[in-house]
Amino acid sequence: MQRVQDPGIRDWNFPRGVASVALMVGYAAECGVDIARMLHSTGLTERQLRDPDAQIDAHAELAVVRNLVRALPDRPALGVEVGCRYRITTFGIFGFACISSPTLAEAIRFALRFLDSGFTFCLPVAEWGEGEFVAWVHDESVPVDVRQFLVERDVTAMHQVMSDLLGTHLPLTRAEFRFPMPGHADRIEQITVVRPRFDMPHNLFAIDPTLLKRPLPQANEHTWAMCLAQCRDLVHRRRARTGIAAEVRERLVPRGGVEGFIAPPGIDPVASDLTMSTRTLRRRLDAAGTSYRALLDEVRRALAEEMLTATPLSVSDVAIRLGYAEASTFIYAFRRWTGGTPAAYRRERAGHVQVASPRPFRLPV
Repeated sequence: MQRVQDPGIRDWNFPRGVASVALMVGYAAECGVDIARMLHSTGLTERQLRDPDAQIDAHAELAVVRNLVRALPDRPALGVEVGCRYRITTFGIFGFACISSPTLAEAIRFALRFLDSGFTFCLPVAEWGEGEFVAWVHDESVPVDVRQFLVERDVTAMHQVMSDLLGTHLPLTRAEFRFPMPGHADRIEQITVVRPRFDMPHNLFAIDPTLLKRPLPQANEHTWAMCLAQCRDLVHRRRARTGIAAEVRERLVPRGGVEGFIAPPGIDPVASDLTMSTRTLRRRLDAAGTSYRALLDEVRRALAEEMLTATPLSVSDVAIRLGYAEASTFIYAFRRWTGGTPAAYRRERAGHVQVASPRPFRLPV
């Protein structure tokens, strides 16, 4: 039986921390590229790179990537070399949540759900099969001028992080890339071990699915629950919208709590409430880089998680309150959001009652 889990985001344009930019700036410095050149046209300052709480736009990191690629055009295997620098500790609380996950499978599910806690530009989709686990790595929306670099960087970083979680070099069963065979194919093979194939229809890497069930060396259920709560809070804050999108979200979220909430409004009444035509609202949302459907999806997911955690409503009742005509449609959407069913999500939350309001957790200094 095949199972697929999509990432919790639909594109790479999400706010992110500065750790990835700091890592690339540090790598460039070792290669003789000064920080001013790396930060050119990014709007970033050296001081921001030292602020662990700083948030930046994805386009700022993309500008740093372009500066790095232009500064080191003849550096062999640049994407691979940079990707190897991303360790599980690079990702802060997100990485610590992965470390404390019970198994590699749980860590992957968590990482996909909260992918916007990381730094990727290439979006992975996980597929669990009978004899193979495949990570399809989508680069279609990545700008062409830095696409190969980012595929190499992101795939190598994913492999490195999974190896860190297992405590050993992760063996692959397949590795395929859309770009032509580069001169540094042997360097890529040092990472994949299995011989990579190029000029393929998709980017992907695959592993033996038995590895997914292997308990992680530093698994800790209590720590994992607390990290999960902190990551959820972090992502919700990062996903907060501004401008017209914030105004639409405000009208989609119930003001009296979820208990009495019955179906979010359609786009027509929302547009009327904002004193504009539906066409104008669609145009303004498009200019803001989003859509009514995307905002409705975000709100529905948040409400679904709250209803399943904090109310005794059945899955069918939750589906109705969220505006779905059938429970099966809601279950399909929920699986797309989280990789699991609403019933499984409720059982998981019931087993981790402290997740709803844990004491703040801090990594040891």
